[in-house]
Amino acid sequence: MYAIFRDRGMQYRVQEGQMLDIALQSEAAAGSELTMDEILLVGGEQTVVGSPTVDGAKVVLKVIGAVQDDKIVVFRYKSKKRYRRRTGHRQDLTRVQVTKIEVNASSDSKAAKAPRRKAGAAA
Repeated sequence: MYAIFRDRGMQYRVQEGQMLDIALQSEAAAGSELTMDEILLVGGEQTVVGSPTVDGAKVVLKVIGAVQDDKIVVFRYKSKKRYRRRTGHRQDLTRVQVTKIEVNASSDSKAAKAPRRKAGAAA
């Protein structure tokens, strides 16, 4: 089973037990749990697509710790003027592990799928 959730403008595709780095969650301490409620899709035996989100679905994450991304180098210059500036930064991230993906039974029943049309079929 997998899920796609949205957090701070980015979408993540996750499975249970997977480790990933997400945008910094400053309020989350190592060992605590985060719950993501903005689930866009849950896949597996039966795929449930939200409109825009899947009702009653959530992803539970365990916080492992804070990490930093690789350094990004920003180099600015003006040609023929001897102007050069080299700066950079490292993005702060939170490393998490997906502990479980929950979908309540009512959201599965709402996912009555419309019959699919084959490509090229007349409308």
